[in-house]
Parts: sequence; C-alpha cells; structure tokens
Amino acid sequence: QVQLEESGGGLVQPGGSLRLSCVVSGSIFSIYSMGWYRQAPGKQRELVATRRTSSITNYADSVKGRFTISRDDAKNTVYLQMNSLKPEDTAVYYCNIVSFLGTSYWGQGTQVTVSS
Repeated sequence: QVQLEESGGGLVQPGGSLRLSCVVSGSIFSIYSMGWYRQAPGKQRELVATRRTSSITNYADSVKGRFTISRDDAKNTVYLQMNSLKPEDTAVYYCNIVSFLGTSYWGQGTQVTVSS
C-alpha cells in the first residue's frame, strides 16, 4: 500500500520560509510526477508545483520565483522550499504522486499558516 507522509508545515511570519517534505513509502509503479497542491478555506484545491521524472517542473504563477520543488529519489522524498511567504499562501498543502499507469496518490496534508 502506498503512503505519502507530509511534514514541515507550521506558523511563519510574512516573508519567512518553510520547507515541506513528503516521504513516499510502499510499492508503486514508476512515478510519472510528484507535486504539491494546496487548499485554502472556502477554495478549491489548486496546483502549487509539480516535477516530472524528466525533471520538467511546473509552478503556479502565484508562487513562481518564491517556491522550489525538488526530489531525492534515493530517499523517495519530494520537497517544497517556500520563501518570501505571504498571508495568501496560508492553506493545507498536499503531496501528490502520479504513476505512469495514471494512478494518483495523496497525502493527508500539512497546514501552513502565514501570519504576523
């Protein structure tokens, strides 16, 4: 059974930084992409950043230049480095894995709150 475990969320002041981690465990067919999504209260879940096995990355316009997605295949871990955080970045952040078979897996989410 595939499990995704996120960590690294918390409370941070505007302008601060956080690094989210997502450890993937269990048997999974070849990974096509790993990514992060977020959902703020009253809003739909939205893409933050994705990284394909080919290293192609995709970022939401709202986070370009501030967030960086990376992965460590040896540790089965995907990271999201978040810099220059803004109050509008406040949301629950979810890790997502998509296999080459098209199966999508989600973590339980980690809360990020940006507030002074």
